[in-house]
Amino acid sequence: MNTSTINIINSISLIAMGIWGYIDVSSVTALIPAFFGVALILCTNGLKKENKMISHVAVLLTLLILGALVGMRLPKSIDQGGIGLIIVIIMIGTSTLAMLVFISSFVKARRNKS
Repeated sequence: MNTSTINIINSISLIAMGIWGYIDVSSVTALIPAFFGVALILCTNGLKKENKMISHVAVLLTLLILGALVGMRLPKSIDQGGIGLIIVIIMIGTSTLAMLVFISSFVKARRNKS
């Protein structure tokens, strides 16, 4: 799986789950992952062209949302349970997969450079 494909999958997941979370709880903060998803979608063309700057921006955005989901949202969702927990787990899963693919891509590029 390449970086642009996993970025699109992660972006769609963040947007869809963020909107679903907003509909479920009617809190504007539930849309934060959706905003990150939109920003990540905007990085897709740069990832396809293997632009280093865009790649690093996409990794940073993915790392930020992953950290926020795991560090702040997951503990609250575990306490509350329900569909919110499933939404958070889906977003954490796709973001973690995206990070693994990004790291793998960076390692591969580094090896090819040597």
